[in-house]
Amino acid sequence: MKKVAVFISGGGSNMVALLEDMARAGHAAAPAVVLSNTAEAGGLQKAAAMGVATEVVDHRPFAGDRSAFEEAISRALVPHAPDIICLAGFMRKLTAGFTDAWAGRMLNVHPSLLPKYKGLHTHARALEAGDSVHGCTVHEVTAALDDGPILGQAEVPVLDGDTPETLADRVLVQEHTLYPAVLRRFAAGDRRPLMLKT
Repeated sequence: MKKVAVFISGGGSNMVALLEDMARAGHAAAPAVVLSNTAEAGGLQKAAAMGVATEVVDHRPFAGDRSAFEEAISRALVPHAPDIICLAGFMRKLTAGFTDAWAGRMLNVHPSLLPKYKGLHTHARALEAGDSVHGCTVHEVTAALDDGPILGQAEVPVLDGDTPETLADRVLVQEHTLYPAVLRRFAAGDRRPLMLKT
């Protein structure tokens, strides 16, 4: 059984989807800990209510010293001994020192069909570009922003009258389906890309 650490910074809706799926029969992974870079993250209470251990490593005292921040994260993970890290709305960029140590064992969900629209404001950028299809991607994490091998994508049609907010809402629904499905396969050793269409 693989042990999973989920990193969050906010409400943790993708985290909840991952934890709920890991609680279902036949999963090759189980949650070990939910870690946040802020004690105010609403997802921490949700994780605790689901019986999952939580840790907080506040980035603010490190004042831009990312290596020290990441060392503190690593120390916080030691008692939980995770095999896999899932970034689920973790709003801190990780350095190569951390990502290289977890190469092939760390996943992220991103709200675009990578390689399109790395970084922020993906929904607005898709609308500005006139795209007819948008979506989300689960990928392995590398030191490069929103890069790494793609493990799954879910497409969402762009509708007339869409705003960044309405598009984001529909993409998030697909994130909640795609991310658990990819983790389930990944934990069992299957890294073939999974493609979902709505």
